[in-house]
Amino acid sequence: MKVKIESSRIIKPCYDGPPPSTTLCIPLTPFDNANYDGQMAVIYAYHPPTPPNITIKRGLQKVLSVYREWAGRLGKNDKGDPVIFLNDKGVRFVEASVNDPLEESMPSTPSPVLLTLHPSLKDVEELVQVQLTRFSCGSLVVGFTAHHLVADGHATSNFLVAWGKACRGLEMAPLPMHDRTIFVPRDLPKFEFQHKGVEYTSKKPIEIDDDFDGSILAEEVVIHKVHFTTDFLAKLKSRASLSLNEDIRSPLDFKSDQIIVSSPTGTSNGQTQPNKMYSTFECLVAHLWRCITRARVLSEFETTQVRISVNGRMRLNPRIPNNYFGNLVLWAFPKSKVKDLLNEPISYATKVIHEAVSKVDDRYFKSFIDFASYKLKEEYLYPTENINPSPANLEVDSWLRFPFYDLDFGCGSPFMFMPSYFPIEGIMLLSPSFKGDGSIDAFIPLHKDHLERFKGNCYTL
Repeated sequence: MKVKIESSRIIKPCYDGPPPSTTLCIPLTPFDNANYDGQMAVIYAYHPPTPPNITIKRGLQKVLSVYREWAGRLGKNDKGDPVIFLNDKGVRFVEASVNDPLEESMPSTPSPVLLTLHPSLKDVEELVQVQLTRFSCGSLVVGFTAHHLVADGHATSNFLVAWGKACRGLEMAPLPMHDRTIFVPRDLPKFEFQHKGVEYTSKKPIEIDDDFDGSILAEEVVIHKVHFTTDFLAKLKSRASLSLNEDIRSPLDFKSDQIIVSSPTGTSNGQTQPNKMYSTFECLVAHLWRCITRARVLSEFETTQVRISVNGRMRLNPRIPNNYFGNLVLWAFPKSKVKDLLNEPISYATKVIHEAVSKVDDRYFKSFIDFASYKLKEEYLYPTENINPSPANLEVDSWLRFPFYDLDFGCGSPFMFMPSYFPIEGIMLLSPSFKGDGSIDAFIPLHKDHLERFKGNCYTL
C-alpha cells in the first residue's frame, strides 16, 4: 500500500471567546508519572460517505479548546517537576491518500503496513497527532496517536467521543474535569503496601524503539488476532465458574463495575443467593494466560504473572468522576507457578486474577499516592511501566469498556477499529469486536515459534 502525504501541518485550538493564557502549566500527578512515557496509536476505518477533511479539522480545533492539554507540550517547571505546558502550540494534522480501494489495501490485523496510516511515534513533540487517509473507494482511515503521560485510555476515549460531537455540531458534554491537584498525600504518610519493585524500580529501563518497521522485533514477533464469539465466551465463563463456591477459601468483600463474585457459601444473611460468575474479562484473561504459557513451553517450576490495569475512578473513596481527564490507573499482578496454572482447572487462574485485582482498592491507591509523593526523588526510582515483560510474563490492556466505537464524525460508527502495529511480545490487547454483538477481539504478539502451539489450544476449553 502506497500512502501519499498531501499535507502536514500544526493546527491549534479555536476558542469561541478570547483565548486563555498560554503561560500556565499543569503538574503531572503520581499516576501520570508512573505511566508509559510514549505515544500510542489506534486506527479507525469508515465507509463512505464521510465528511470532508475540513469538517473533521474544525471539530478537532473546537475540541482542543476544551481539552487544552493535548495542544500543549510536556516539560519541566522551575522546580524541575514534570508538567504539561498549556501553551496551545497545537497538534499534528496530516492529510494523505491511497490510490486503491481500502478492501484491497488495508490489513485486517496489525502489521507494519499500519505504520503508514498514522504519523511516526518516534521523537514526537506534539502530544496528539491525526492522519486522515482517503482511499479511492471513498473510505476514510483515521490514524490517531496520543502521549500516554497526558491521559489514560478512559480519558482519551472521552476526548475522542467529544471530537465526534464537535464535528456534528453537538454539545461536548460531559465536560472534562481537569483538576490534577486532587491527589494529595496524607500529612502522615502510610506506606501500607510494597510499591518499590511493583510500580517503581531502581533499574533504569532500556528505551523502547518505536520504529518497528523493519526492526528485529518485526522479524521475530507476529501479532495474532483472535476472535472470541459470544457463544465461546459464555461457555468459557461457565467453565471458569464451575467450582467457584468450592474453590474460594475466604470471602471477598468486593464489588465493582468489572467483577462481582458471590460469597463462598452462596449465602447472605441466611438467604441462599444465586452463584454469580466471574467477569468475562477475568475468564478470558485466565484462558489466554494459560494458552500463552502453554505455547511458550516454560518450566513447570517457573513463576509467571500478568500485569492488569485497574481503573481507580471507582476505587478511590470518595469516587473520582468518570470525566476526570488524566491517568488514574494502577496495576494488579496475579502470579502463579506454571505447574499450578496449567494443571489446575481454569477456575484456579480466574480466582488468582480476581483476588489480585480486588486488592488494588482505595487503601492501595492512597498508599501509592503517599509513596510516589515522598519516596521517588530520594530513592531515584523509575516506572516499571516502561520495562517490557519478561519471557514468562504478560501484560494485558483492556479496551472493553471504552467507547471507541462512538467516534462518529457524522457518518456513523467506524466499521473497523484496531491498535496500530506494536510487536512487543507479551503485551496483549482486548477490544470489543466491530460486530457489536458482545464478541471480543484479542491482539496477541507472539514469537513466531510459539504461534502454532498457541493456535492449537486457544479455542480449547
